Amino acid sequence: MSCCGLVTINKEPVPLKSVGVDVEVRDHVASVVSTLNYENSEDKAVEAVFVFPLPGDAAVCHFSATVGQKEIVAEVKEKQQAHEEYDDALSSGQQAFLLEESDETPDIFSLRVGSLPPGQSASIRLEYVIELAVEADDGLRFCLPAVLNPRYQPEGSKFSSVQVSSVPASEVPYTLSLCVRVSSTHPVSKVESNCSLDPLQYLNTEKTQTTVKLAPGHKFDRDVELLIYYQDAHQPTALVEAGKNSAKPSSLMADPVVMLSLYPEFPKAVMSSFASCGEFVFLMDCSGSMSSPLNSSKTNETCIASARDTLLLLLKSLPMGCYFNIYTFGSSFKHIFPKSVEYTQKTMDEALKKVKTIDADLGGTEILRPLQHIFSQTCIPNQPRQVFVFTDGEVCNTKEVISLVKKNSASHRCFSFGIGEGSSSALINGLAKEGGGHAQFITGSDRMQPKVMQSLKFALQPAVMNVSLVWDLPKEVSAAVLSPPITSIFQGQRSLVYARLTGLSSKAAEGHVTLNYSLAGQPYQNKLHFCLKPTEDNRLTVHRLAARTLIRSLEMEGEAGNKNVKEEVVEVSVQSGVSSSFTAFIGVNKDAGEVIEGPLLLRNISAPRQMMYGGMPLMGCCSVAPLPIKMCMPAISPRMASGFGMRKLWGSIPDQRLCLSSPMVASDLGDRMLQALDYEEDDYEGSSPVEEDISDPPPQDLLLQLVSLQKASGCWALDSHLADALGKTIDELRKAKPEATGNNKMEDEVWATILALIWLHGEKMDAEDEWSLLAQKALSWLQATNAPYSTKCVDVGNSLLGCKVKKEDLGL
Repeated sequence: MSCCGLVTINKEPVPLKSVGVDVEVRDHVASVVSTLNYENSEDKAVEAVFVFPLPGDAAVCHFSATVGQKEIVAEVKEKQQAHEEYDDALSSGQQAFLLEESDETPDIFSLRVGSLPPGQSASIRLEYVIELAVEADDGLRFCLPAVLNPRYQPEGSKFSSVQVSSVPASEVPYTLSLCVRVSSTHPVSKVESNCSLDPLQYLNTEKTQTTVKLAPGHKFDRDVELLIYYQDAHQPTALVEAGKNSAKPSSLMADPVVMLSLYPEFPKAVMSSFASCGEFVFLMDCSGSMSSPLNSSKTNETCIASARDTLLLLLKSLPMGCYFNIYTFGSSFKHIFPKSVEYTQKTMDEALKKVKTIDADLGGTEILRPLQHIFSQTCIPNQPRQVFVFTDGEVCNTKEVISLVKKNSASHRCFSFGIGEGSSSALINGLAKEGGGHAQFITGSDRMQPKVMQSLKFALQPAVMNVSLVWDLPKEVSAAVLSPPITSIFQGQRSLVYARLTGLSSKAAEGHVTLNYSLAGQPYQNKLHFCLKPTEDNRLTVHRLAARTLIRSLEMEGEAGNKNVKEEVVEVSVQSGVSSSFTAFIGVNKDAGEVIEGPLLLRNISAPRQMMYGGMPLMGCCSVAPLPIKMCMPAISPRMASGFGMRKLWGSIPDQRLCLSSPMVASDLGDRMLQALDYEEDDYEGSSPVEEDISDPPPQDLLLQLVSLQKASGCWALDSHLADALGKTIDELRKAKPEATGNNKMEDEVWATILALIWLHGEKMDAEDEWSLLAQKALSWLQATNAPYSTKCVDVGNSLLGCKVKKEDLGL
């Protein structure tokens, strides 16, 4: 069993020699040009197949190939027609190139380089445009995916299995060069990356233009992430882009298109009050791949351990009076309570006891069934349901999952979190976009907790209702919105809207659009004035992003049951030159001429990763059922990038292991035997709760240790556990407790809660995003008790803990 990706019969290196990427970022939109260089070093013609990830929202808009001195520019055609032309070209001895996206997920593409003669080189050029996501710290995130995680095939799936090959990271036979040019109306503050960068080079004194490159010799063995920071960049803007003169009249590409970037600012008085109601459902991925390290620098911190800590923070931060439940899923799913329960001290304690037992032991990544179960539950009156989805896996039925969320978006809001490199951007972004929530990616050295807590703050914000756009344009100009209606708005977060403008003339100077919405029962509006004079862009970036938005909306209608959208999708795709699930790029070199005798050699190209599981190398695995045991391919890490090379490219790749014939593969090796995962979700409810006392040692992280002691109401108890967390003895805490006014004794819980707040503000301000909600809950508890506290009380606490926190800093 070979561990190499693309090998010949004689184990020659793969024909992919290098990958070069040039990126041009303008404000919050990026144009990306990738060049793949191939060389056939064999003595026979080959067909190379390269399967690779792209961002799920990317608009692929150009594909060409250069063979020798001949450039072949591909055209977008209906997919079946493109396949037929490709096969016909190969059978005629012509060189042909085919680029298409997966039928099931829009973030996986396959590139087929057909009939490459012996000794011949080919240079493939691929171009796409994409919107950059806004991170929690206001940075703009650009990700160049390299990692293609295994796709889990749900039981009974209609998709057939595929062959996958892999290569250890140390043996990657090609490198990546990356150059990024950034230009903005605002100065560029800094650019950060998870990979080594050359120093930032500013191109002007205003620092509005800069270039940055990857350090030489970078192996393309992990996702490349860039975070770009502008000064005061989050201002509402509008960009009107001129159409293409040669485009078909009255088509999308012929008319001007406007892109609105909306950043609504809500009144501070409204935002300072968080909702005290809601039903919060946490859906946690417990597939085998969650046992892998969260990042390469901390191999002892696994994804599942970080997820447990995150659930601790979430449970402690929920408001009294809300409802909650926790689901875990893999090949099957479980839920802690039969249905969501009211948040009390008792239910929180019961949930935390079970959270301690959560492990990465549930097999593959089958997310559809638990979502169906959640959506089937009757909603609690006046408790809006909000679903938090955590996953690092990939599924082969991405579109089916997103379609389910969209169907239920009227009664559920969905927040999604992609954990680790290779998490599907199409899945994570799609869940949040169609579920009216917010998406987060946790990669590299990111901590999961601050990003999750930011989303919880969004979920606790008053719901924005009755969102609408009102256009005020010159009489002869009209706007046709191409984007789906805005269903959710969050404080400080960007909303992008594309609209096609008709009747625009040189006389039209200015227009404006008003964003109307209601918040906490009050109407609000934000108005944006913009210049209607179109700007010229040869790449037609805004048009292609608008076309991609329209295509995705139409495809979602098709997923929802509208069978008449294919023709419209194909028309928009062909006119705009932007790929879709119904089209493909096809290029044929008709100058090439000899009929090839015999079959082409098929070569699969992998973008690889180290084969590891839980810190230990894996050599192989066994199938579960049915017996007898069958041989499988070498075990593949969840961080493995994979290349496929069969005519049917999309199908079954169970999480962790890639089996040639087994219908179901367990994911949990460890020290225990593989077992069949054939239990139902109801089995969990019928089992007896864990009776023994799960007295794990307190978390090593002092913040989590303190947080774990907070009660559901928001207060802390004055006991030895709190003393340990604060680095004191219980006698020291009791002795220092001041007398209240009137010589009355201060309650122990009041004193303990003030000490906890002082410690948080004095020692952990760098992690305020993680504890601010539970501190606010503690403050509300103090205020509700009408407790007698004074400046002296805070001074004593500062002296005891060695802090310098002011009373007003605590909100007292």
